[in-house]
Formats: sequence, structure tokens, C-alpha cells
Amino acid sequence: MMGPAHSLSGAAAWLGVGAAAASAGHPMPWPVLVVGALICAGAALAPDLDHKSATISRAFGPVSKGLCEIVDKLSYAVYKATRKPGDPRRTGGHRTLTHTWLWAVMTGGGASFLAFTGGRWAVLVILFVHLVLAVEGLLWRAARMSSDVLVWLLGATSAWMLADILDKPGNGADWLFAGAGQEYLWLGLPIVLGALVHDIGDALTVSGCPILWPIPVGRKRWYPIGPPRALRFRAGSWVELKVLMPAFMLLGGVGGAAALDFI
Repeated sequence: MMGPAHSLSGAAAWLGVGAAAASAGHPMPWPVLVVGALICAGAALAPDLDHKSATISRAFGPVSKGLCEIVDKLSYAVYKATRKPGDPRRTGGHRTLTHTWLWAVMTGGGASFLAFTGGRWAVLVILFVHLVLAVEGLLWRAARMSSDVLVWLLGATSAWMLADILDKPGNGADWLFAGAGQEYLWLGLPIVLGALVHDIGDALTVSGCPILWPIPVGRKRWYPIGPPRALRFRAGSWVELKVLMPAFMLLGGVGGAAALDFI
């Protein structure tokens, strides 16, 4: 799928988690719902860090472009080193390592560890990165027309303001993990969810997605999971633009309303 659909699906997924948490008797404070949805929307773009033409490669200028090249080479090296006889030969690393459940768990776990050990500045960095990505995905038309610097300033100021809001008692810095020093451990959850939602979205397209790696399926370790061919679509097709994106908006609205006990 394309960037805007990925971001919408990420936001809708976290709002759905908020609705489920509320129904289970552990509702999210509204700042957690909002910040989690934005982080998840940004994290839903992150698996394309292996693609030099993806939205994330442009999001942070030369830094993200260089990182994309490194991740592409790393992903390709891992693919070559672990492929089985049934896996096809490739010339690049797109839709390999970063499009797996293991990568999702590692990035989310890494973010939680960083937030736990790095304090406020680490939290601000996590928020800044994902808020910039959320703007690039959810407000992509405005982001393309604006300068990168303005998007970065919006991400930085929003990160600072949202961190201040979350730090207030009862607003969610310690949501889910209430032990001493465990504030913001939950930040890894929307990152894991966003990456997995991205993978599921790509699995619906014609190429499928090797979500299960490194678990082998038959003669393949990089088996492209997906529905039957007849149910798949091409990225950017009318199915994505006219069906899935409106559905994500509707589901996100319903999930958010349920999470906030409006319905």
C-alpha cells in the first residue's frame, strides 16, 4: 500500500485498541489515545525504511536517505544469508527484513527500552520521529507543498507539548505500566502495532509480504503471506483509494468514539 493508506490504517488500529481496552475495563486516558494513534500512524510507514523512494526516505532529508540505503543493504544481506531453495533470487532488500514480525517486535522493544533508560529526551526523540512521519503520511498533500523544516518544527513542538500533557498526573505517562520508573514503556506498543499493520497491508497487495520470517513455510523462509491472488490489489489502485482508505477512516472514528465512551 501507499504511505497515506498505511498511516490511516495505523491510526485506526490504535483507536481500535483503545476501544478494546475500554471494553476490558482498562481505558486509555485521552492523551494516550491521541499520542498512540499518531505514533502508530508514523510507525506504519517505518517498514519502508528499506526503500529509497518511500515516504520515510524523504522525511528527514539526507539522514533518512542514507539510513534507507544502509537498511536496504542490510536487509538484502540477511535475505541472501537465510534464503532457502524455494526463495527467489533478488537484487535488493525491499519487503524483506523490515517487513517481518521480528523486526516489528525488535523496533517496538527498542523504543520501550530507550524510553525506559533515556528519560525525557529519549521520549521526545521517539515522539518527534513518529510525529513527523505521521504528518508525512496523514497530511501528505500539505507536507509535500511545505518545506521539510516546517514539518520538522511542527513535529518538534508537537512532541514537546504532548510530552508535557502526558506528564501530568492521570494523563497516561504511566498507562499500563505503573511501576516506579516504568513510565512510557507503553510507547513501544503502537510502534509494534504500526509495523504489523503495515505488513498486513502489504500482504494484501499482489506481491504479498514475508511477515512470518524466519519461520519457514515449505521450501521458503521468505514466504510471501497474502490472500488468494484474486483478492489482492496493486498499491495505489482504486481498491486502496476508494475502499480501504474510507474504511480506515470510518473504523478509526468508531474506535475513537468507543475508546472515549461516546458510544
